[in-house]
Amino acid sequence: MNYDLNQLSKTAPKTSTWAGLGKLIRLISHERRILIMALIAILINSSLNLLGPLIIGRTIDKYIRYKDFAGVIHNGILLLCMYAVALFTSYKQTTLMGGVGQRMLFTLRNSIFNKLQQLPVGFFNQNKAGDLISRVNNDTDKLNQFFSQSLMQFISNISIMIGAGIFLLLINPELGAAALSPAIVILALTLILSPWIKRKNVASLKSTGGLSGEIQESLNNFKVIIAFNRRDYFRKRFGIANTANYKAAIGAGLASTVFIPVYGFFASMGQLIVLSFGIYLIGKGLFTIGILVSYLSYATNFYNPLRQLAALWTNFQLAMAGWDRISQILSLESDLPQLPVGITEPNAALLEFRNVHFSYDESKEILHNINFKLERGKTYALVGPTGGGKTTTASLIARLYDPSKGLVLLDGKDIRTYTAEERSLKIGFILQEPFLFSGTVKENILYSNDMYREHTNEQLEKVITDANLGSLLAIFENGLETPVLSSGDSISLGQKQLIAFMRAVLRNPQILILDEATANIDTITEKLLSDILNKLPETTTRVIIAHRLNTIENADEIFFVNSGEVIRAGGLNEAIDMLLHGKRVS
Repeated sequence: MNYDLNQLSKTAPKTSTWAGLGKLIRLISHERRILIMALIAILINSSLNLLGPLIIGRTIDKYIRYKDFAGVIHNGILLLCMYAVALFTSYKQTTLMGGVGQRMLFTLRNSIFNKLQQLPVGFFNQNKAGDLISRVNNDTDKLNQFFSQSLMQFISNISIMIGAGIFLLLINPELGAAALSPAIVILALTLILSPWIKRKNVASLKSTGGLSGEIQESLNNFKVIIAFNRRDYFRKRFGIANTANYKAAIGAGLASTVFIPVYGFFASMGQLIVLSFGIYLIGKGLFTIGILVSYLSYATNFYNPLRQLAALWTNFQLAMAGWDRISQILSLESDLPQLPVGITEPNAALLEFRNVHFSYDESKEILHNINFKLERGKTYALVGPTGGGKTTTASLIARLYDPSKGLVLLDGKDIRTYTAEERSLKIGFILQEPFLFSGTVKENILYSNDMYREHTNEQLEKVITDANLGSLLAIFENGLETPVLSSGDSISLGQKQLIAFMRAVLRNPQILILDEATANIDTITEKLLSDILNKLPETTTRVIIAHRLNTIENADEIFFVNSGEVIRAGGLNEAIDMLLHGKRVS
Protein backbone atom coordinates (compact mmCIF):
# COMPACT_ATOMS: atom_id res chain seq x y z
CA MET A 1 0.00 0.00 0.00
CA ASN A 2 1.25 3.48 -0.86
CA TYR A 3 1.77 5.51 2.30
CA ASP A 4 4.01 8.22 0.77
CA LEU A 5 2.37 11.43 2.02
CA ASN A 6 4.05 13.61 -0.60
CA GLN A 7 2.81 11.33 -3.38
CA LEU A 8 -0.67 11.09 -1.85
CA SER A 9 -0.92 14.89 -1.68
CA LYS A 10 -0.43 15.02 -5.46
CA THR A 11 -2.98 12.35 -6.32
CA ALA A 12 -5.64 12.95 -3.65
CA PRO A 13 -8.80 14.80 -4.72
CA LYS A 14 -8.72 18.44 -3.66
CA THR A 15 -11.08 19.44 -0.86
CA SER A 16 -12.47 22.94 -0.53
CA THR A 17 -11.32 25.24 2.24
CA TRP A 18 -14.77 25.26 3.83
CA ALA A 19 -15.06 21.47 3.69
CA GLY A 20 -11.72 21.23 5.47
CA LEU A 21 -12.85 23.76 8.07
CA GLY A 22 -16.03 21.73 8.63
CA LYS A 23 -13.99 18.59 9.37
CA LEU A 24 -11.76 20.53 11.74
CA ILE A 25 -14.71 21.99 13.65
CA ARG A 26 -16.18 18.48 14.00
CA LEU A 27 -12.89 17.43 15.57
CA ILE A 28 -13.42 19.98 18.36
CA SER A 29 -17.19 19.55 18.59
CA HIS A 30 -16.77 18.73 22.30
CA GLU A 31 -15.88 22.43 22.76
CA ARG A 32 -19.35 23.47 21.54
CA ARG A 33 -20.38 25.10 24.83
CA ILE A 34 -17.22 27.20 25.06
CA LEU A 35 -17.50 28.20 21.39
CA ILE A 36 -21.11 29.32 21.91
CA MET A 37 -20.10 31.38 24.95
CA ALA A 38 -17.28 33.00 22.99
CA LEU A 39 -19.64 33.69 20.09
CA ILE A 40 -22.17 35.36 22.42
CA ALA A 41 -19.37 37.52 23.84
CA ILE A 42 -18.36 38.51 20.31
CA LEU A 43 -21.90 39.43 19.31
CA ILE A 44 -22.36 41.55 22.44
CA ASN A 45 -19.02 43.24 21.80
CA SER A 46 -19.84 43.91 18.15
CA SER A 47 -23.34 45.24 18.97
CA LEU A 48 -22.01 47.68 21.55
CA ASN A 49 -19.28 48.92 19.22
CA LEU A 50 -21.85 49.40 16.45
CA LEU A 51 -24.20 51.40 18.68
CA GLY A 52 -21.42 53.86 19.51
CA PRO A 53 -21.37 55.80 16.19
CA LEU A 54 -25.17 56.11 16.22
CA ILE A 55 -25.13 57.62 19.72
CA ILE A 56 -22.25 59.95 18.78
CA GLY A 57 -24.14 61.19 15.70
CA ARG A 58 -27.31 61.82 17.69
CA THR A 59 -25.27 63.60 20.38
CA ILE A 60 -23.81 65.96 17.78
CA ASP A 61 -27.19 66.75 16.21
CA LYS A 62 -29.29 66.94 19.39
CA TYR A 63 -26.93 68.18 22.10
CA ILE A 64 -23.64 69.61 20.83
CA ARG A 65 -25.36 71.57 18.07
CA TYR A 66 -27.67 73.21 20.65
CA LYS A 67 -24.98 73.43 23.39
CA ASP A 68 -26.89 71.04 25.69
CA PHE A 69 -23.91 69.90 27.75
CA ALA A 70 -26.06 67.89 30.17
CA GLY A 71 -27.12 65.68 27.26
CA VAL A 72 -23.49 65.41 26.13
CA ILE A 73 -22.41 64.26 29.61
CA HIS A 74 -25.32 61.81 29.82
CA ASN A 75 -24.46 60.20 26.46
CA GLY A 76 -20.77 60.29 27.34
CA ILE A 77 -21.43 58.24 30.49
CA LEU A 78 -23.59 55.87 28.45
CA LEU A 79 -20.78 55.38 25.92
CA LEU A 80 -18.27 54.82 28.72
CA CYS A 81 -20.43 52.08 30.23
CA MET A 82 -20.99 50.49 26.81
CA TYR A 83 -17.29 50.44 25.99
CA ALA A 84 -16.45 49.05 29.46
CA VAL A 85 -18.84 46.13 28.84
CA ALA A 86 -17.35 45.74 25.35
CA LEU A 87 -13.87 45.58 26.89
CA PHE A 88 -14.98 42.84 29.31
CA THR A 89 -16.59 40.77 26.55
CA SER A 90 -13.47 41.16 24.40
CA TYR A 91 -11.30 39.92 27.26
CA LYS A 92 -13.71 37.06 27.93
CA GLN A 93 -13.78 35.77 24.37
CA THR A 94 -9.96 36.04 24.18
CA THR A 95 -9.48 33.86 27.29
CA LEU A 96 -12.16 31.39 26.17
CA MET A 97 -10.66 30.94 22.72
CA GLY A 98 -7.12 30.77 24.09
CA GLY A 99 -8.21 27.73 26.09
CA VAL A 100 -9.96 26.25 23.05
CA GLY A 101 -6.81 26.70 20.98
CA GLN A 102 -4.57 24.99 23.52
CA ARG A 103 -6.99 22.11 24.07
CA MET A 104 -7.39 21.72 20.31
CA LEU A 105 -3.60 21.60 19.98
CA PHE A 106 -3.49 18.93 22.69
CA THR A 107 -6.30 16.95 21.01
CA LEU A 108 -4.76 17.21 17.54
CA ARG A 109 -1.31 16.10 18.63
CA ASN A 110 -2.81 13.20 20.55
CA SER A 111 -4.92 12.24 17.52
CA ILE A 112 -1.93 12.34 15.19
CA PHE A 113 0.29 10.41 17.59
CA ASN A 114 -2.39 7.76 18.16
CA LYS A 115 -2.89 7.46 14.40
CA LEU A 116 0.88 7.05 13.90
CA GLN A 117 0.77 4.25 16.50
CA GLN A 118 -1.83 2.44 14.37
CA LEU A 119 0.03 2.68 11.06
CA PRO A 120 2.26 -0.16 9.83
CA VAL A 121 6.02 -0.24 9.36
CA GLY A 122 5.56 0.47 5.64
CA PHE A 123 4.31 3.97 6.43
CA PHE A 124 7.51 4.90 8.28
CA ASN A 125 9.66 3.39 5.54
CA GLN A 126 8.06 5.73 3.00
CA ASN A 127 8.08 9.00 4.98
CA LYS A 128 10.88 10.97 6.59
CA ALA A 129 10.74 11.29 10.37
CA GLY A 130 11.58 15.00 10.12
CA ASP A 131 8.53 15.70 7.97
CA LEU A 132 6.29 13.79 10.40
CA ILE A 133 7.74 15.78 13.31
CA SER A 134 7.02 19.00 11.41
CA ARG A 135 3.40 17.96 10.93
CA VAL A 136 3.00 17.12 14.62
CA ASN A 137 4.71 20.28 15.89
CA ASN A 138 4.67 23.03 13.27
CA ASP A 139 1.43 22.38 11.39
CA THR A 140 -0.64 21.84 14.53
CA ASP A 141 0.76 25.06 15.99
CA LYS A 142 -0.47 26.98 12.91
CA LEU A 143 -3.97 25.72 13.70
CA ASN A 144 -3.59 26.61 17.36
CA GLN A 145 -2.56 30.16 16.49
CA PHE A 146 -5.55 30.57 14.21
CA PHE A 147 -8.08 29.22 16.71
CA SER A 148 -6.66 30.95 19.78
CA GLN A 149 -5.82 34.30 18.16
CA SER A 150 -7.41 34.74 14.76
CA LEU A 151 -10.73 32.88 14.65
CA MET A 152 -12.63 35.11 17.07
CA GLN A 153 -11.11 38.22 15.48
CA PHE A 154 -12.25 36.82 12.17
CA ILE A 155 -15.83 36.30 13.41
CA SER A 156 -15.82 39.63 15.26
CA ASN A 157 -14.70 41.53 12.16
CA ILE A 158 -17.29 39.76 10.03
CA SER A 159 -20.08 40.60 12.50
CA ILE A 160 -18.98 44.24 12.73
CA MET A 161 -18.80 44.47 8.94
CA ILE A 162 -22.30 42.99 8.53
CA GLY A 163 -23.70 45.27 11.23
CA ALA A 164 -21.97 48.35 9.79
CA GLY A 165 -23.21 47.46 6.29
CA ILE A 166 -26.80 47.17 7.58
CA PHE A 167 -26.57 50.58 9.29
CA LEU A 168 -25.13 52.14 6.11
CA LEU A 169 -28.02 50.84 4.04
CA LEU A 170 -30.69 51.74 6.61
CA ILE A 171 -29.50 55.34 7.10
CA ASN A 172 -29.30 56.04 3.37
CA PRO A 173 -29.74 53.19 0.86
CA GLU A 174 -28.21 55.07 -2.09
CA LEU A 175 -25.14 56.23 -0.19
CA GLY A 176 -24.88 52.83 1.45
CA ALA A 177 -24.84 51.04 -1.91
CA ALA A 178 -22.17 53.42 -3.19
CA ALA A 179 -20.08 53.00 -0.03
CA LEU A 180 -20.26 49.20 -0.23
CA SER A 181 -19.53 48.88 -3.96
CA PRO A 182 -15.73 48.49 -3.52
CA ALA A 183 -16.40 45.53 -1.19
CA ILE A 184 -17.88 43.59 -4.13
CA VAL A 185 -14.57 43.89 -5.99
CA ILE A 186 -12.69 42.79 -2.87
CA LEU A 187 -14.95 39.73 -2.47
CA ALA A 188 -14.39 38.71 -6.10
CA LEU A 189 -10.60 39.05 -5.76
CA THR A 190 -10.66 37.04 -2.54
CA LEU A 191 -12.55 34.17 -4.14
CA ILE A 192 -10.23 34.16 -7.15
CA LEU A 193 -6.91 34.39 -5.29
CA SER A 194 -7.62 32.22 -2.22
CA PRO A 195 -6.86 28.82 -3.87
CA TRP A 196 -3.55 30.19 -5.16
CA ILE A 197 -2.63 31.52 -1.70
CA LYS A 198 -3.47 28.17 -0.11
CA ARG A 199 -1.29 26.30 -2.63
CA LYS A 200 1.63 28.59 -1.85
CA ASN A 201 1.22 28.02 1.89
CA VAL A 202 0.95 24.25 1.42
CA ALA A 203 4.19 24.31 -0.59
CA SER A 204 5.87 26.35 2.17
CA LEU A 205 4.77 23.96 4.93
CA LYS A 206 5.84 20.98 2.81
CA SER A 207 9.29 22.50 2.22
CA THR A 208 9.60 23.18 5.97
CA GLY A 209 8.89 19.49 6.60
CA GLY A 210 11.44 18.55 3.95
CA LEU A 211 14.06 20.79 5.56
CA SER A 212 13.33 19.26 8.97
CA GLY A 213 13.65 15.78 7.49
CA GLU A 214 16.96 16.63 5.82
CA ILE A 215 18.41 18.02 9.06
CA GLN A 216 17.24 15.01 11.06
CA GLU A 217 18.66 12.54 8.55
CA SER A 218 22.00 14.33 8.30
CA LEU A 219 22.43 14.63 12.07
CA ASN A 220 21.59 10.94 12.54
CA ASN A 221 24.33 10.06 10.06
CA PHE A 222 26.82 12.69 11.17
CA LYS A 223 29.37 10.09 12.32
CA VAL A 224 29.48 8.66 8.80
CA ILE A 225 29.83 12.17 7.35
CA ILE A 226 32.78 12.88 9.66
CA ALA A 227 34.38 9.45 9.06
CA PHE A 228 34.36 9.96 5.28
CA ASN A 229 35.14 13.68 5.56
CA ARG A 230 32.05 14.57 3.53
CA ARG A 231 30.95 17.72 5.28
CA ASP A 232 30.72 19.20 1.80
CA TYR A 233 28.02 16.63 0.99
CA PHE A 234 26.15 17.57 4.17
CA ARG A 235 26.41 21.28 3.28
CA LYS A 236 25.27 20.65 -0.29
CA ARG A 237 22.23 18.61 0.74
CA PHE A 238 21.30 21.13 3.41
CA GLY A 239 21.86 24.02 1.00
CA ILE A 240 19.49 22.51 -1.55
CA ALA A 241 16.77 21.90 1.06
CA ASN A 242 17.29 25.33 2.65
CA THR A 243 17.14 27.09 -0.73
CA ALA A 244 13.92 25.27 -1.62
CA ASN A 245 12.45 26.23 1.75
CA TYR A 246 13.55 29.86 1.27
CA LYS A 247 11.94 30.11 -2.17
CA ALA A 248 8.73 28.47 -0.96
CA ALA A 249 8.60 30.77 2.08
CA ILE A 250 9.13 33.85 -0.11
CA GLY A 251 6.36 32.71 -2.44
CA ALA A 252 4.01 32.06 0.48
CA GLY A 253 4.90 35.39 2.08
CA LEU A 254 4.19 37.36 -1.10
CA ALA A 255 0.94 35.47 -1.67
CA SER A 256 -0.12 35.96 1.94
CA THR A 257 0.43 39.73 1.90
CA VAL A 258 -1.12 40.43 -1.50
CA PHE A 259 -4.51 41.23 0.04
CA ILE A 260 -3.26 43.84 2.50
CA PRO A 261 -2.52 46.71 0.03
CA VAL A 262 -5.50 45.73 -2.15
CA TYR A 263 -7.91 45.80 0.79
CA GLY A 264 -6.39 49.09 1.98
CA PHE A 265 -6.85 50.72 -1.42
CA PHE A 266 -10.49 49.76 -1.78
CA ALA A 267 -11.19 50.68 1.84
CA SER A 268 -9.86 54.19 1.15
CA MET A 269 -11.99 54.34 -1.98
CA GLY A 270 -15.11 53.46 0.04
CA GLN A 271 -14.42 56.14 2.64
CA LEU A 272 -13.72 58.70 -0.07
CA ILE A 273 -17.08 57.89 -1.68
CA VAL A 274 -18.86 58.36 1.67
CA LEU A 275 -17.14 61.69 2.37
CA SER A 276 -17.76 63.11 -1.12
CA PHE A 277 -21.36 61.92 -1.42
CA GLY A 278 -22.09 62.92 2.22
CA ILE A 279 -20.90 66.49 1.73
CA TYR A 280 -23.04 66.67 -1.41
CA LEU A 281 -26.10 65.50 0.57
CA ILE A 282 -25.43 68.04 3.33
CA GLY A 283 -25.31 70.76 0.69
CA LYS A 284 -28.71 69.56 -0.53
CA GLY A 285 -30.08 69.64 3.04
CA LEU A 286 -30.64 65.86 3.05
CA PHE A 287 -27.95 65.09 5.63
CA THR A 288 -26.83 66.48 8.95
CA ILE A 289 -23.29 66.74 10.21
CA GLY A 290 -24.06 64.24 12.98
CA ILE A 291 -25.39 61.69 10.51
CA LEU A 292 -22.32 62.20 8.29
CA VAL A 293 -20.03 61.62 11.30
CA SER A 294 -21.99 58.44 12.12
CA TYR A 295 -21.88 57.39 8.50
CA LEU A 296 -18.13 57.88 8.29
CA SER A 297 -17.74 55.87 11.50
CA TYR A 298 -19.82 53.03 10.05
CA ALA A 299 -17.81 53.14 6.83
CA THR A 300 -14.66 52.96 8.94
CA ASN A 301 -16.21 50.09 10.95
CA PHE A 302 -16.88 48.30 7.67
CA TYR A 303 -13.52 48.82 5.95
CA ASN A 304 -11.10 48.72 8.91
CA PRO A 305 -12.11 45.13 9.74
CA LEU A 306 -11.72 44.42 6.05
CA ARG A 307 -8.08 45.50 6.28
CA GLN A 308 -7.61 43.22 9.29
CA LEU A 309 -9.33 40.41 7.42
CA ALA A 310 -6.57 40.57 4.83
CA ALA A 311 -4.05 39.45 7.47
CA LEU A 312 -6.54 37.12 9.16
CA TRP A 313 -7.42 35.49 5.85
CA THR A 314 -3.74 34.76 5.36
CA ASN A 315 -3.60 33.09 8.77
CA PHE A 316 -6.73 31.16 7.87
CA GLN A 317 -5.24 29.90 4.61
CA LEU A 318 -2.02 28.94 6.44
CA ALA A 319 -4.03 27.08 9.08
CA MET A 320 -6.05 25.26 6.41
CA ALA A 321 -2.83 24.34 4.60
CA GLY A 322 -1.53 22.88 7.86
CA TRP A 323 -4.84 21.08 8.38
CA ASP A 324 -4.56 19.52 4.90
CA ARG A 325 -1.20 18.02 5.87
CA ILE A 326 -2.52 16.87 9.25
CA SER A 327 -5.71 15.38 7.83
CA GLN A 328 -3.64 13.34 5.36
CA ILE A 329 -2.26 11.40 8.33
CA LEU A 330 -5.59 11.23 10.19
CA SER A 331 -7.36 9.83 7.11
CA LEU A 332 -4.91 6.95 6.64
CA GLU A 333 -5.91 3.45 7.62
CA SER A 334 -3.59 0.57 8.38
CA ASP A 335 -3.32 -2.12 5.73
CA LEU A 336 -2.91 -4.63 8.59
CA PRO A 337 -6.50 -4.95 9.84
CA GLN A 338 -7.55 -7.43 12.50
CA LEU A 339 -9.91 -10.01 11.02
CA PRO A 340 -12.72 -11.79 12.87
CA VAL A 341 -11.69 -15.01 14.59
CA GLY A 342 -12.20 -17.94 12.23
CA ILE A 343 -11.83 -21.70 12.45
CA THR A 344 -8.75 -23.04 14.24
CA GLU A 345 -7.13 -25.93 12.40
CA PRO A 346 -6.51 -28.93 14.72
CA ASN A 347 -3.02 -30.35 15.20
CA ALA A 348 -1.53 -27.44 13.29
CA ALA A 349 2.10 -26.39 13.26
CA LEU A 350 3.11 -23.44 15.40
CA LEU A 351 3.51 -21.32 12.28
CA GLU A 352 2.86 -22.02 8.62
CA PHE A 353 3.38 -20.15 5.38
CA ARG A 354 0.76 -21.30 2.89
CA ASN A 355 1.20 -20.18 -0.75
CA VAL A 356 2.60 -16.83 0.39
CA HIS A 357 3.47 -14.12 -2.12
CA PHE A 358 4.76 -10.71 -1.10
CA SER A 359 5.76 -7.40 -2.67
CA TYR A 360 6.50 -4.01 -1.11
CA ASP A 361 4.84 -2.41 -4.10
CA GLU A 362 3.16 -3.68 -7.24
CA SER A 363 6.25 -3.30 -9.40
CA LYS A 364 8.29 -6.22 -8.05
CA GLU A 365 7.37 -9.38 -6.13
CA ILE A 366 9.88 -10.23 -3.40
CA LEU A 367 8.61 -13.69 -2.36
CA HIS A 368 6.96 -16.22 -4.68
CA ASN A 369 4.57 -18.94 -3.49
CA ILE A 370 6.34 -19.75 -0.21
CA ASN A 371 5.31 -22.85 1.77
CA PHE A 372 6.92 -24.06 5.00
CA LYS A 373 6.08 -24.93 8.62
CA LEU A 374 7.74 -24.17 11.95
CA GLU A 375 7.24 -26.70 14.74
CA ARG A 376 7.29 -25.94 18.46
CA GLY A 377 10.62 -26.03 20.25
CA LYS A 378 12.84 -26.30 17.18
CA THR A 379 15.58 -23.99 15.91
CA TYR A 380 15.37 -22.79 12.33
CA ALA A 381 17.98 -20.85 10.41
CA LEU A 382 17.38 -18.59 7.41
CA VAL A 383 20.48 -18.21 5.25
CA GLY A 384 21.09 -16.71 1.87
CA PRO A 385 22.76 -13.82 0.07
CA THR A 386 22.17 -10.21 1.05
CA GLY A 387 18.87 -9.00 -0.38
CA GLY A 388 17.59 -12.53 -0.84
CA GLY A 389 14.49 -12.00 1.34
CA LYS A 390 15.50 -13.32 4.80
CA THR A 391 14.44 -10.23 6.77
CA THR A 392 11.29 -9.95 4.66
CA THR A 393 10.37 -13.53 5.55
CA ALA A 394 10.99 -12.83 9.24
CA SER A 395 8.92 -9.63 9.02
CA LEU A 396 6.01 -11.64 7.64
CA ILE A 397 6.35 -14.12 10.53
CA ALA A 398 6.06 -11.19 12.99
CA ARG A 399 3.31 -9.60 10.87
CA LEU A 400 5.14 -6.37 10.26
CA TYR A 401 3.62 -6.82 6.80
CA ASP A 402 0.83 -8.95 5.32
CA PRO A 403 1.29 -11.25 2.32
CA SER A 404 0.09 -9.98 -1.04
CA LYS A 405 -1.39 -13.46 -1.53
CA GLY A 406 -1.63 -16.56 0.62
CA LEU A 407 -1.87 -17.10 4.38
CA VAL A 408 0.37 -17.02 7.42
CA LEU A 409 -1.09 -19.27 10.15
CA LEU A 410 -0.14 -19.01 13.83
CA ASP A 411 -1.32 -21.85 16.08
CA GLY A 412 -3.67 -22.95 13.30
CA LYS A 413 -5.34 -19.53 12.96
CA ASP A 414 -4.90 -16.78 10.42
CA ILE A 415 -2.30 -14.50 11.99
CA ARG A 416 -4.49 -11.54 11.03
CA THR A 417 -7.12 -12.63 13.60
CA TYR A 418 -4.78 -11.95 16.53
CA THR A 419 -4.72 -8.56 18.23
CA ALA A 420 -1.42 -6.71 18.23
CA GLU A 421 -1.05 -7.43 21.95
CA GLU A 422 -1.65 -11.17 21.51
CA ARG A 423 0.74 -11.38 18.60
CA SER A 424 3.55 -9.47 20.32
CA LEU A 425 3.30 -11.80 23.33
CA LYS A 426 3.61 -14.86 21.11
CA ILE A 427 6.37 -13.55 18.83
CA GLY A 428 9.59 -11.83 19.91
CA PHE A 429 11.71 -10.02 17.32
CA ILE A 430 15.30 -8.90 17.89
CA LEU A 431 16.17 -6.52 15.06
CA GLN A 432 19.56 -6.18 13.42
CA GLU A 433 19.69 -2.56 14.63
CA PRO A 434 17.64 -2.55 17.85
CA PHE A 435 16.06 0.70 18.98
CA LEU A 436 16.35 1.82 22.59
CA PHE A 437 14.71 4.70 24.42
CA SER A 438 16.54 7.26 26.53
CA GLY A 439 16.43 6.06 30.12
CA THR A 440 18.02 3.11 31.89
CA VAL A 441 18.69 -0.52 31.05
CA LYS A 442 15.78 -1.47 33.32
CA GLU A 443 13.31 0.82 31.56
CA ASN A 444 14.32 -0.56 28.17
CA ILE A 445 14.12 -4.18 29.33
CA LEU A 446 10.62 -3.63 30.70
CA TYR A 447 9.40 -1.76 27.62
CA SER A 448 5.92 -3.14 26.82
CA ASN A 449 6.27 -5.80 29.52
CA ASP A 450 3.75 -5.15 32.28
CA MET A 451 4.47 -8.47 33.99
CA TYR A 452 7.47 -7.07 35.87
CA ARG A 453 6.51 -3.38 35.88
CA GLU A 454 6.13 -3.21 39.69
CA HIS A 455 9.24 -5.24 40.47
CA THR A 456 12.06 -3.69 42.47
CA ASN A 457 15.58 -3.86 41.06
CA GLU A 458 16.37 -6.83 43.34
CA GLN A 459 13.25 -8.71 42.24
CA LEU A 460 13.92 -8.00 38.57
CA GLU A 461 17.55 -9.08 38.90
CA LYS A 462 16.33 -12.41 40.31
CA VAL A 463 13.93 -12.83 37.36
CA ILE A 464 16.80 -12.08 34.97
CA THR A 465 19.05 -14.57 36.74
CA ASP A 466 16.35 -17.26 36.69
CA ALA A 467 16.01 -16.69 32.94
CA ASN A 468 19.77 -17.35 32.56
CA LEU A 469 20.34 -13.72 31.55
CA GLY A 470 22.43 -12.70 34.59
CA SER A 471 25.71 -12.99 32.66
CA LEU A 472 24.45 -10.45 30.14
CA LEU A 473 23.32 -7.98 32.81
CA ALA A 474 26.76 -8.24 34.45
CA ILE A 475 28.30 -6.72 31.32
CA PHE A 476 26.74 -3.35 32.21
CA GLU A 477 28.76 -1.39 34.75
CA ASN A 478 25.76 -0.08 36.73
CA GLY A 479 23.48 -3.03 36.08
CA LEU A 480 19.82 -2.11 35.65
CA GLU A 481 20.54 1.57 36.34
CA THR A 482 23.06 1.94 33.53
CA PRO A 483 21.99 5.05 31.57
CA VAL A 484 20.94 4.60 27.96
CA LEU A 485 20.63 7.31 25.30
CA SER A 486 18.46 6.77 22.24
CA SER A 487 21.39 7.93 20.10
CA GLY A 488 23.38 4.96 21.43
CA ASP A 489 26.42 7.07 22.40
CA SER A 490 26.28 5.92 26.05
CA ILE A 491 26.63 2.22 25.17
CA SER A 492 27.97 0.22 22.25
CA LEU A 493 25.86 -1.25 19.48
CA GLY A 494 26.65 -4.71 20.84
CA GLN A 495 25.35 -3.71 24.28
CA LYS A 496 22.19 -2.37 22.64
CA GLN A 497 21.67 -5.78 21.08
CA LEU A 498 22.12 -7.45 24.47
CA ILE A 499 19.42 -5.22 25.98
CA ALA A 500 17.11 -6.03 23.08
CA PHE A 501 17.88 -9.73 23.62
CA MET A 502 16.99 -9.57 27.32
CA ARG A 503 13.86 -7.55 26.53
CA ALA A 504 12.64 -10.20 24.09
CA VAL A 505 13.54 -13.27 26.17
CA LEU A 506 11.84 -11.95 29.35
CA ARG A 507 8.55 -11.86 27.45
CA ASN A 508 8.85 -15.65 27.06
CA PRO A 509 7.58 -15.70 23.45
CA GLN A 510 6.57 -18.85 21.60
CA ILE A 511 8.63 -17.73 18.59
CA LEU A 512 11.88 -15.80 18.99
CA ILE A 513 13.26 -14.22 15.80
CA LEU A 514 16.90 -13.11 15.82
CA ASP A 515 17.82 -10.99 12.81
CA GLU A 516 21.63 -10.86 12.84
CA ALA A 517 21.36 -10.46 16.62
CA THR A 518 25.03 -11.44 17.11
CA ALA A 519 26.46 -9.30 14.32
CA ASN A 520 27.94 -6.62 16.62
CA ILE A 521 29.10 -8.60 19.62
CA ASP A 522 32.36 -10.36 20.42
CA THR A 523 32.92 -14.10 20.25
CA ILE A 524 32.74 -14.61 24.04
CA THR A 525 29.44 -12.76 24.37
CA GLU A 526 28.14 -14.62 21.33
CA LYS A 527 28.91 -17.88 23.15
CA LEU A 528 26.93 -16.58 26.15
CA LEU A 529 23.95 -15.85 23.88
CA SER A 530 24.21 -19.28 22.33
CA ASP A 531 24.13 -20.92 25.76
CA ILE A 532 21.10 -18.81 26.74
CA LEU A 533 19.28 -19.78 23.55
CA ASN A 534 19.91 -23.43 24.30
CA LYS A 535 18.40 -22.98 27.79
CA LEU A 536 15.18 -21.38 26.58
CA PRO A 537 11.97 -23.32 27.33
CA GLU A 538 11.57 -26.41 25.19
CA THR A 539 8.42 -24.95 23.67
CA THR A 540 10.23 -21.85 22.33
CA THR A 541 10.79 -21.89 18.58
CA ARG A 542 13.89 -19.99 17.44
CA VAL A 543 14.26 -18.42 14.00
CA ILE A 544 17.83 -17.25 13.37
CA ILE A 545 18.94 -15.05 10.49
CA ALA A 546 22.71 -15.06 10.31
CA HIS A 547 25.69 -14.89 7.99
CA ARG A 548 28.08 -16.53 10.46
CA LEU A 549 27.90 -20.26 9.89
CA ASN A 550 28.81 -21.09 13.50
CA THR A 551 25.52 -19.51 14.63
CA ILE A 552 23.45 -21.93 12.56
CA GLU A 553 25.40 -25.20 12.86
CA ASN A 554 23.11 -26.48 15.63
CA ALA A 555 19.88 -25.54 13.86
CA ASP A 556 17.30 -28.30 13.51
CA GLU A 557 16.46 -27.12 10.00
CA ILE A 558 18.01 -24.63 7.62
CA PHE A 559 16.15 -22.71 4.93
CA PHE A 560 17.96 -21.14 2.00
CA VAL A 561 16.31 -17.85 1.02
CA ASN A 562 17.15 -16.33 -2.36
CA SER A 563 15.45 -14.87 -5.42
CA GLY A 564 12.02 -14.97 -3.79
CA GLU A 565 12.20 -18.64 -2.80
CA VAL A 566 12.51 -20.37 0.57
CA ILE A 567 14.07 -23.81 0.12
CA ARG A 568 14.86 -26.50 2.69
CA ALA A 569 18.63 -26.81 2.67
CA GLY A 570 18.86 -29.99 4.71
CA GLY A 571 22.14 -29.95 6.68
CA LEU A 572 24.87 -27.37 7.16
CA ASN A 573 26.98 -28.66 4.27
CA GLU A 574 24.09 -28.34 1.83
CA ALA A 575 23.43 -24.79 3.09
CA ILE A 576 27.12 -23.88 2.57
CA ASP A 577 26.98 -25.26 -0.96
CA MET A 578 23.86 -23.20 -1.69
CA LEU A 579 25.50 -20.07 -0.30
CA LEU A 580 28.57 -20.64 -2.45
CA HIS A 581 26.58 -21.25 -5.62
CA GLY A 582 23.61 -18.98 -4.80
CA LYS A 583 21.13 -21.47 -6.16
CA ARG A 584 19.22 -24.67 -5.40
CA VAL A 585 21.25 -27.85 -5.17
CA SER A 586 19.56 -30.85 -6.75
